[in-house]
Amino acid sequence: MTKVQKQILCLDFDGVIHSYNSPWKGASEIPDPPVPGAIEFILSAMKSFEVNIYSSRSNQVGGISAMQKYIRNNIMDLGYSEILANTIVNHEIKWPQAKPAAFVTIDDRVVCFTGKFPSIENLLDFKPWNWEERQVAKNSSYTKSNLTSN
Repeated sequence: MTKVQKQILCLDFDGVIHSYNSPWKGASEIPDPPVPGAIEFILSAMKSFEVNIYSSRSNQVGGISAMQKYIRNNIMDLGYSEILANTIVNHEIKWPQAKPAAFVTIDDRVVCFTGKFPSIENLLDFKPWNWEERQVAKNSSYTKSNLTSN
């Protein structure tokens, strides 16, 4: 019996799976919670696609292992056993170090090409879906001296 080859769904990590509201802290540090529904989506998508998680972290030291730990922990937070979560992370999800030849990719920092090139101005004005949330988080980081001055 031949196993049917699933098409590749490539998911970007930061801004698609990881909410990425905090400033970048390095490839191995992932401080923010998942985007609501992200982990459930991954588990559902695995039924129809070969899920590949790819990020700018993927080719940096500690990047893939940090993403794997993050996904594993968040799968367990949904009530899955550690054994099942490890199986999913280590055998079901793929972790390429280079962008795969995907059937479709979900990324928060992409412009869908429609056959016409966007204007340079539109590209310069581009903002990811969570840009406003990230600005609020960035601007609400007060130090003790900010709070006690006046």
